[in-house]
Amino acid sequence: MKDIKQTWVFDSPVYIESCASVSGPMEKSGPVGRFLDKSFEDLYCGESTWEKAERALMKEAVSLCLSKESIQKEEVGLFIAGDLLNQNVTSHYTAREYPWPYLGMFSACATSMEGIAIASMCVHSGMVQRSLTAVSSHYGAVERQFRLPLEHVKQRPKTAMRTVTGAGAAVISGKKSPIAVRSVTIGKVVDWGLRDPLDMGQAMAPAAFDTLKKHLNDTGKTEEDYDLIITGDLSMFGSRQFLELCEEDGLYITDRYLDGGNTVYGYHPEGYAGGSGAGCSALVLYGYVFRRMRKEHWKKVLCIATGALFNPLTIRQKETIPCIAHAVEFELTAGLEE
Repeated sequence: MKDIKQTWVFDSPVYIESCASVSGPMEKSGPVGRFLDKSFEDLYCGESTWEKAERALMKEAVSLCLSKESIQKEEVGLFIAGDLLNQNVTSHYTAREYPWPYLGMFSACATSMEGIAIASMCVHSGMVQRSLTAVSSHYGAVERQFRLPLEHVKQRPKTAMRTVTGAGAAVISGKKSPIAVRSVTIGKVVDWGLRDPLDMGQAMAPAAFDTLKKHLNDTGKTEEDYDLIITGDLSMFGSRQFLELCEEDGLYITDRYLDGGNTVYGYHPEGYAGGSGAGCSALVLYGYVFRRMRKEHWKKVLCIATGALFNPLTIRQKETIPCIAHAVEFELTAGLEE
């Protein structure tokens, strides 16, 4: 059988021209809070519903992303966005505010890296000069859609994760900046037969491992070529399983590994195994990791965002949870943050 290509290495890099991160109050109080561009004081973000609040998060992230580098709306050739609400409504309602061609993306919590991957391919191919990609998630809106009404206040198992309230946006272009996108690896769907929607971390860990292995095999690199390998939101139990899978295969990455779900709230948030949601990896990557890269703390970073591809109906029908992971390789090119 012919080997299927999953990794695209760019012969000339594309760049993160600008990025922005916006969060809710709990994320602001966490370890990455001081690195974020803006945080709202409550979950309603000045709106009347949680769903409108999530739109406010994404719109604010897009607005800040453009204004930070004085990028005009007419300079953006393509808008790529995704979220976790049914039919990507946050992204659709945000897109109607702008005059851009629009692609709605969905890979659950892996949508952040899917967006960067597609945006980078479009810019590298010369199809557009600039692509803007954005993702979001909201604790109130997502939790009541996928799990239980929050008003039930049901006790959760220790494996449960908290959906991050946050949004991130990034402009990808050929204009040289400190952070370059060097390659992307598109994951394949992996299903290990798990069914518990309150244990997504362990369901997603095999997909993260599969994508990491494919990326290293395709590029000829080893784990030691990266200063940091970050997963999107495996959190406490999933990241432990991911490291075990790596070690069983001879990959020892503990000294250069970070999980966004463990990082966004700290390693042991009360009542939760960590953070999840499309906004999780965006806040940690755009807010924390990129800031640290610009200070030359890390020079080469591989981000593997993970997603559990289920919906409320499939869970009620006792289906298993298929999962996906997409990886993007970032490299510091030059320059220190002021």
